[in-house]
Formats: sequence, structure tokens, C-alpha cells
Amino acid sequence: MALKIEDYALIGDCQTAALVGRDGSIDWLCYPRFDSPACFAALLGTPEHGRWKIAPMGPVRRCSRSYRGETLILDTTFNTDEGTVTLTDCMPIRTGQPDLVRLVRGVRGRVRLRAELTIRFDYGSITPWIRPEPGGIYAIGGPDTIHVRSSFPLTIEGWTAVAEFEVGSGEEVWWVMNWHPSHLPPPPPIDASAAVQAAVEWWQAWASKCVFRGPWRDAVVRSLITLKALTYTPTGGIVAAPTTSLPEHLGGTRNWDYRYCWLRDATFTLAALIQSGYTEEAAAWREWLLRAVAGKGSELNIMYGLAGERRLPELELPWLPGYENSRPVRIGNGAYRQFQLDVFGEVMDCLHLSRHYGLEKPSGGWRIEQELLSQLEQVWQLPDEGIWEVRGPQRHFTHSKVMAWVAFDRAIKDVERFGLSGPVERWKHLREQLHAEICDRGFNPRRNAFTQFYGSDEVDAALLVMPAVGFLPVHDPRIVGTVAAIETDLLREGFVERYRTSSQVDGLPQGEGAFLLCTFWLADTYALMGRITDARRLFERLLAIRNDVGLLAEEYDPIAGRQLGNFPQAFSHLGLVNTARNLSQREKPAEVRGNA
Repeated sequence: MALKIEDYALIGDCQTAALVGRDGSIDWLCYPRFDSPACFAALLGTPEHGRWKIAPMGPVRRCSRSYRGETLILDTTFNTDEGTVTLTDCMPIRTGQPDLVRLVRGVRGRVRLRAELTIRFDYGSITPWIRPEPGGIYAIGGPDTIHVRSSFPLTIEGWTAVAEFEVGSGEEVWWVMNWHPSHLPPPPPIDASAAVQAAVEWWQAWASKCVFRGPWRDAVVRSLITLKALTYTPTGGIVAAPTTSLPEHLGGTRNWDYRYCWLRDATFTLAALIQSGYTEEAAAWREWLLRAVAGKGSELNIMYGLAGERRLPELELPWLPGYENSRPVRIGNGAYRQFQLDVFGEVMDCLHLSRHYGLEKPSGGWRIEQELLSQLEQVWQLPDEGIWEVRGPQRHFTHSKVMAWVAFDRAIKDVERFGLSGPVERWKHLREQLHAEICDRGFNPRRNAFTQFYGSDEVDAALLVMPAVGFLPVHDPRIVGTVAAIETDLLREGFVERYRTSSQVDGLPQGEGAFLLCTFWLADTYALMGRITDARRLFERLLAIRNDVGLLAEEYDPIAGRQLGNFPQAFSHLGLVNTARNLSQREKPAEVRGNA
């Protein structure tokens, strides 16, 4: 039976990542970067398509795990009748090559363990040629080669490398895996123990820069470490998640590839990083954003690859059964071609906020922004697919129009506050026109609420951002009514759904978990409204569903009590950081965004 999504922990080197199960298995790993097909584990719960498991051979009485302080080094401790051992998993911060270290230390008694490594490339479709070499084994298939060097001999059984061994108190057994292109010579070996210690010191030094000092600091630092792990250091891009096709509904078809960078993450990411003391990462993200969107405004994507790639074709992998039979398994994301108005506002908001914090020279990127605004002037009246990337008909989504309003509003402020030049009177006219239209067509008097799209009776959790972006004051009766309608329609077992799913709205079968970022948004809105008790209660409920090492997926099923969707999810951890600040800091992200 497959492990639950929350049974995994993340390790990474700020260029790629792996997921480690609580049973000692690594069931997802991509080399040399997040979206590389050179993975040896195809999908969680499908060991025939790749797995590396190290665990005691006898019954385990108790298993516990934790990160080593404020780091991304994972220790899993197995207690058996014969003794206790700790398995350490680490991806050293790269100095050139991608490495993965697994190290077993004896704590008590003597424990017999088994290591079993099944390597598959290209999402499980390539079985590589596996052979012994001095000090370990290597596997080669097409463009990829993996070497595994170890202190204990591995033997080859068919297409799998195995080892059975004993570890006593104070003893240590280690393995180091690294990848390289098959046409190049192997990289030099590294010292396993020294690499782990160096990684510990690197992460501790990075975490010490966090300026958050309020309650929930441990949760905030863990979320920031997770966000750093999702960063592709060479470019500054941050992936939404390191996985693909983990389902939003078990057994369903809502299975998407999240190993890309979304523009709508821009403002949340910048605010979380810069207000937490990570100016360097915030600046790198801003530079990635400018490079990604540079060019004709009509060619703007909603998401990009790690280096700003624009073509992300979606493919289905029929040879994979999918996590808990959730099909299809997809790589690539066809939504990159969608038309979504909100991304214009997200880009302008993010770059405006970066000026507010003094992150750039006032003129930096302004010509690129003017090109985007010129395009927005031509298209803001069109229907779109909206923030949730529906695969149904295009509509006039209210949130999309609000974010178009944000784009013109921030452009006006950039001219007035930072001395930039532009057709500010025309932008003011468009801002006023959009505001009037949204209040007229996006508001449903019968429901006393703004609705998902013009003419609809349904609400959408994305409407919760309206006061945060400064569209209307949080105590405006229309906002108060919208929050009440969301509480009535979308609040399920204490968690917020994005919207009422249906094939008529999004073109997909009904059913998904509660969306965690939307629940953080509701807590933020409560905080702005002065409903602090409600905000804290909701925030504590969110903290309680993190897994044992503090990680969150995209969604949560409150009935089954399970995390759902790709994991760990940047949006969820961004929400945690920003909500913690909204509830404890004098400078609240939800106030700064609308007033900057």
C-alpha cells in the first residue's frame, strides 16, 4: 500500500529535490534539476518504477523522524527489538555536481538492515544497464548515468542493487549517489560524513538570517527553509512544488505538473522573503521574473520553466499507474497557453512592492512593465480562464478583473511615488472604469456578495484578496457580505475550498480537497477585519495539519484527514509565513500590499 502524501519529507540542494518516506524509501528524485526526466523514482507508491529503500529487516517497533534543527537534513530513527539505528538523508549544497548522501548510524544494539535500489530513468520508462565498479555500482541509460559509491558492497540482482548488513552501536554505513551526463567522465567522490556536516552548517547559517521573532517562529522558519529548497539557485526561479501528478482527489483526474514557476506566486513570494530578511533571494526572484516576462506583452505566459522557458507541452504517461490509481500522470502543463488576466496584476504588484522596499532602482524593468500595460489595455475587457486555470469556457472572472485593476493602480503609484513616466491620466481612467464595472457586474445584490464571474450566483475564495490588494476597504459592506458568503458556501469542516467544482465551471469532474492557501487567505481577512480570535483559531487549525516535519501539500481532505495535491507546496508555505506575520507583526503583509 502506498504511503500517504504526508508520510514524506523533503530533502534538496536548492537545484533539485527528493522525497523520503517514513519507511526509509526515496520514492521521487529528479536529477539534475526539478523538472529533469533523469529521475530514478517515477511516482510515489510505484516501486517497480524506481525506489531506494533502506530499512531494518525485522519488525520496527517505533519510527520517528525530524530535521536536524533548522536544516534540511533528515534523521529517521528505527527502534527494533534488537536495537536502534538512525538513517540520515541529505543532498549537499552543490559545488558543481548533484549528490545524495544516505548514512546509517548504530545507536543501540545490533540491527540488520536491507538496502534495495531500483533505478529507472525518464519517468520510469528506461531501465538502465547496471553494473559493479570499484567501490560501488553505476547505472547508464541514454543520456544519464548514476554512480552509487558505498562503504558496504552492493550486489546486483537482475536490475536491482541490494545489500544486507548489520550496524552496531557507534558504527556507520554510508552511500553517495551522484548523476552525470553519460558522455562525460564521472565526478570525483565526496566524503559522506563531511558533506552532511557541511550541509548542516550551510542551512543553519541560512536559517539564522530570518528576522521573524514572533510566535510560531519554528513553523515560519521551516516554511522558509522549504521555500529555499524549492529555489533553483542558478536562475532564482522558485517551483510551485517539486512533484507532478499528485492528485487533488484520490483516484481522480485533477493531476497536474507543478515543477514550474507561476507568475501569480510573485507578490506572495517577494513579501514572504523580503519581510523575513532574505533580500538576496527576493532580488533573485525579481530578476527571474523580469527575464521571464521580457518581450512582447501579447506573448505573456502565466507560468514558465526554471530558466524562463515558455513552451511547457503537456504529455500523459500511460505506463504509470498514478498515485493511488489517480490517472492520468502528466508531465508539462498545458495551462501555460491559457489567457489569464490576473497575471498582469501580479507582475505589476510584485515589481511595485520591490520598489517600495528599495529592492531596485526606480527605473528598473519599467519599460517591460509599460509593454505589459499596453497589452492589458487591449485585452482587459476579454473573458479568461481565471486564477484556477479552468479547462471549461472562458468567463469574465471577477478576481481577474480585480487584478487588472491592480495593474493600472500600481502603475499609477509607480509614476506618482517613484518619478517614472507614463500615460497616467489614461491609466487613471481605466482604473476607474474597471472599478465601476467590477462593482456593477461582479457584485450580486441578491447574495450581497461579489461572485466568481459576472452574472454568477457562486462565490470564489480568490475574492478574499480584494481588501488585501486595496480594491475596497475590508469593512465595506460588500466585502463583509462576500466573506459571509464564502463562509457559508466554501468553508467545509473548518477549511476553505477554492470554489464549488463542476464540469460546467472548470470542465473537469467534480471533487477536490480544501485549498490551503485559500484558508490562509481567510485567516488574513479575519485579521484585517479585527476578528483576531477567529484568525488565530483558523491559523492554528492549519498548523495542526502539517505533517510531523512541518510540511504542507496543496490541499487537504478534512473528512479523510489527508493531505492532497503536489507536495510540498510553495503556495501553502507562503501562506503560512505571511499569515504568521499578519497575526504577530507590526508590519502586516496584507496591509502593506494594499497601501504600498
